[in-house]
Amino acid sequence: MLEPAPTRGHHICINKINTKKRAPIAVSLIKKFKNIIWIAGLILLAIFIIVVYRNFSEPTTSSNTMGSLLIGLLLGAVIMFLVWRLLNKGKQVEVKENSHTVVESIRRVFKIVFAEGHFNELYNFEETRKIFGFIPSTKRALVIIKAKVLVGYDFKKCVWEVDEQNRRIKMISFPEPEILSIEPDYLYYNFDEGIFNLLGREDLTKIQNNGKKQVELAAINSHLPKIAADQMRTMLTEVLQSRNWQLEGYDKISEGNNKSLPSSNS
Repeated sequence: MLEPAPTRGHHICINKINTKKRAPIAVSLIKKFKNIIWIAGLILLAIFIIVVYRNFSEPTTSSNTMGSLLIGLLLGAVIMFLVWRLLNKGKQVEVKENSHTVVESIRRVFKIVFAEGHFNELYNFEETRKIFGFIPSTKRALVIIKAKVLVGYDFKKCVWEVDEQNRRIKMISFPEPEILSIEPDYLYYNFDEGIFNLLGREDLTKIQNNGKKQVELAAINSHLPKIAADQMRTMLTEVLQSRNWQLEGYDKISEGNNKSLPSSNS
């Protein structure tokens, strides 16, 4: 029998440099930053107008007038520089990706897939916080989760009795169908953030975990467990009959209780 390959020091490194568009959350942050810069610029412009008005409406010396003009020119230059930097910043960003994969464990399993389902989950995340106890600030995210779900059986959980003389197999216990794998793909369509309530890494992790749980619940309440049970009965019948064996205990192959369908990922 083959033994699992040693896993210590077994890793894969991938270095890649590519150029691609900004991520949606980065675009959202830049938009918020632009709004803040515009507000600050308008405030500075208003201060400049007030200073100029006061200097020209009241008797002033030529030195004060020149000083006000220089301050106004400096503020205007700073504002124009910030606006120019935001508007002319490159549309593409060079992204360096460094992947370091470590194989943690390898083990033998006897799991067979009998049903496959594809799900599209529309997940809407919204969280509101009150600043100073009365000013609401809301952050939202709209995510579409496309997932492939595999349902089958773990044969290591099966218990049988074999009567070779009479070519008969008696089924003592048989496991319920379980979710063997969920392969999600997250498509982020919309981000909406408050100035003081931004989406962070913890929020993205929460969105992905909650979205995956919703897909799992949808799979549990679908026809996948029934299809897997029917496929199992058909396979056992055909395999045993082809070898002139008989099976007792077909009734133990059930669809399981959908409310508590186990998952090998949990």
